[in-house]
Amino acid sequence: MKLAKLSLAAMMVAGLASSSFAADTLADAFKNGSVKGEIKAYYFNNDNDTSREDIFTTGLMLNYKTATLYGFGANFTFQGSSSPFSDNDGEARYQGSMYGPGAVLSEAYLSYTLGKTTAMVGRMFLDTPLISGSGSRIVKEAFEGAAIINTDLPDTTLIAGYVQKFQARTSGDGDAPKFGRTFKIGSSTPNVELDDGAFTLVAINKSITGLTLTAAYTQTGDLVDENGAEMDRLSIAYAEADYQGKAGKFAYGIAAQYYYNNFGGLAAGINADENSLFGVKASVGYDAFGAYVAYSKVNDKTNGYGVVSGLGNGADLAYTMSPINSNSYNNDTEAYKIGATYAIMKNANVGVSYTLNEIDSAASNADKKAYTAVEADYAFEGALKGLSTAVIYEDGSKDVSGTDELWVKANYKF
Repeated sequence: MKLAKLSLAAMMVAGLASSSFAADTLADAFKNGSVKGEIKAYYFNNDNDTSREDIFTTGLMLNYKTATLYGFGANFTFQGSSSPFSDNDGEARYQGSMYGPGAVLSEAYLSYTLGKTTAMVGRMFLDTPLISGSGSRIVKEAFEGAAIINTDLPDTTLIAGYVQKFQARTSGDGDAPKFGRTFKIGSSTPNVELDDGAFTLVAINKSITGLTLTAAYTQTGDLVDENGAEMDRLSIAYAEADYQGKAGKFAYGIAAQYYYNNFGGLAAGINADENSLFGVKASVGYDAFGAYVAYSKVNDKTNGYGVVSGLGNGADLAYTMSPINSNSYNNDTEAYKIGATYAIMKNANVGVSYTLNEIDSAASNADKKAYTAVEADYAFEGALKGLSTAVIYEDGSKDVSGTDELWVKANYKF
C-alpha cells in the first residue's frame, strides 16, 4: 500500500489544484466551488506491563475548493478535534498525537494551472517522498510554503517545493496545533527549528511498463535543536525502483530503496556526518491473496539518531516499518518484515505481519525488538457508502516497552 501511495503522490498533489470546473467570473468561481468533508472517530489503547492508557477522539475535516478562473483557484481546509471522556493518563500518553482539542486552518492556498504545470502557494497538505504530512491520526499534518508540479515530459512527474512552517497533529501541550517553524524530522530525531525552511526536488518516471522510478532530494537551512544549539544544514536524498507485474491472477513485485543523509549533528556534541539506509522488498499474489518479505539496513553509526527519513511524519517510506511502533531508522539496525494479506471481498481486507529489528549499536538498550501486527478494514456500500472502518493491533515482544497497542478507526467521507 505504501509503494502505491508514493508512486501516485505527485499526481494526487496536482489534482488538488487542477480538478475544479472553470468559471467565467470571480463570483462564479466561488459559487461553483465544491465542498467535501470527513467525520472521524478513533479509539487508541496502549497496554503494557506497567500502565494502560487509552483515548477516544472525534474529528471533523471540511474542505472548500473554488472553481478555476483563468487558471487560478483557491483551496481551504479546516480541521477540528475533541476528546470526550478523556482522562489525565490518556491525555498525557497521546498529547503529541491524538489529544489536542480545538481547530486549525490547515489549507489556505492559491493555485495557478497553465498547461501541464500547476503552482500552489500557501498552507497545504504535501505528499512527497521527503516532505510529507501524516494522516494516520485525527488531525493531518500540513505545511506552509509553495510547490510546482509539471507533467510535460512523457510518463514523468516533476515537483519542486519549499516549506517554511509546519503544522503537527497537536500542539503537544493539550491544544490544537498551530503553524510554526518547529519541524518533525524523521522518526528517531527530536524536533528542530528551521529558520530558513527547506526545499525539495522530486522526479517520478513510469516510462517502462510496471516500473516506477523515484528520485528525491531535500535540503534545509541551518537547524536549531530542542536545546537551542545551532547546527549545520541537513541534506537528504532518496531513490527507489519499484517493479510490479501481473500475469492473469498472479501478481509479483520487487523494489529497492536508498536513503542518504549528510548533516552536522542534531544535538550538542554529536557529529552525525553521513548516514544511509538500504532496503529491498519482494511480493507475490494470487487472486485475493498476497504476501511479501522486506529487509533494510542502516549504516554502522553510533551518533545516537540514525537516518533522517524526511520532514513530517508522513516521510516514512522504509519497507520494514511495522504498522504502529517499530523504527527502521536507528543506527546499526537490520530490520526484517514478513506479511500476508487477504481480500475477503472487494471492500474487506485482513493482513498479518511480523517485524524484527536487530540493533548492534552500543547505544541501543536491546539487541532485538519484535512486533506482531494484525490489520483489518471494511468499506460500507449502499446507504452507508462513504463510511469505512479499520482495526490495527500490534503486540511488542518482551524487549519492547509499551508497544501493545490497539487502534480502532471509523471514517465517513462526504
